Amino acid sequence: MLVFQLAPSINSSNPLVTILTQVLVWVPWIILIFWGQRIQVSISLGQVSRSLARLKMLRDKSKQVLMGYVAAKAPGDAATAARLEEFLEYFTIPPVGLDPVGVVKRFDHILTTQDKRIRREVGEAFQKSDRIERSIIENMVGVAAALNQIFKVIRHYYILGKKGNNIYLLAQLQMIMPMLIKQADALVNAMTTLELGQPLGDGIGPIAVGLLMKDKEKKEMGEETVMAESEYKGRKLVLVKALGPEGSVGEIDDALEKVVKKTYKDVSSIIMIDAALKLEGEKTGDVSEGVGAAIGGYGIEKFKIEQLAYDKKIPIYAIVVRESIIEAIGAMRKEIAESIKQVHETLFRVIEESSPEGARVVVVGVGNTLGVGQ
Repeated sequence: MLVFQLAPSINSSNPLVTILTQVLVWVPWIILIFWGQRIQVSISLGQVSRSLARLKMLRDKSKQVLMGYVAAKAPGDAATAARLEEFLEYFTIPPVGLDPVGVVKRFDHILTTQDKRIRREVGEAFQKSDRIERSIIENMVGVAAALNQIFKVIRHYYILGKKGNNIYLLAQLQMIMPMLIKQADALVNAMTTLELGQPLGDGIGPIAVGLLMKDKEKKEMGEETVMAESEYKGRKLVLVKALGPEGSVGEIDDALEKVVKKTYKDVSSIIMIDAALKLEGEKTGDVSEGVGAAIGGYGIEKFKIEQLAYDKKIPIYAIVVRESIIEAIGAMRKEIAESIKQVHETLFRVIEESSPEGARVVVVGVGNTLGVGQ
């Protein structure tokens, strides 16, 4: 209403001034009424286009790091490099969920097939490389494929919005792009961390358990998973983590099943140590305790561990170290590494409070073991 009252209230003896005033007041409104949405579309298109170009640059950079590492391990082998680049387009079709009965088992089978296929391809192409180098290549392929998929999906919706001048679609892209760029930057930085074989922020769980395994006899429990026995104030500890120092998360669910159902049938409790996403405002490296299966992924391992605990009536306790997604996939920060002392203090307190003397407790370190031994 202010604009409509403003123009008539202007008194001037010069008709030209009055006309110019009316033009300055009404022309912008007319432009906004008839072409406002097109202007918004143009602005959104420009911002999303610039962000998309940065995503493409990050995607290409991850491929360059991957191919540079491959060239160093298999110099002059163009066929191997080309085959790995094909894996950036590799996809996995999840099982149908119309009938939820048995969907976890089907999903587990599909993902197991995927992992074995990639592991076999990398193993055949890099037979002269050791297991650590092969695991680094597998992790690099996963990161580069994730960036490639992010770029392709965003490009798809960008083109759809551009073709239809869809301001609502473009506005949504415009809002999520800063977060996606931040995650993409973290993934690219993770490629350098992987190349150097440095521990990731996600490796805090395996490090905490690996230190308890030091100087203890270890034995493998399934695929890329290791176990050791220890003792604390009369409690018998069974320590489980992925096999390091290669980059692996192991098969924690299968290892737990073997421990509980076959090796030891007197387990009184399970304690899981893992990294957890912090909320904005929380401090990196804060340690929290709770109950439940502390493990990420697609939910298959979580389901199997929960089902195992329910069948055997074993309580599950969780200890987590707070960190952001960027810190989890990047090189381990000082604040995260320094939280290990508090993790151990919390672990021993939970053991004393939850289990009597003579009880057997399973302690699981969940996370990627790149650069983390045992």
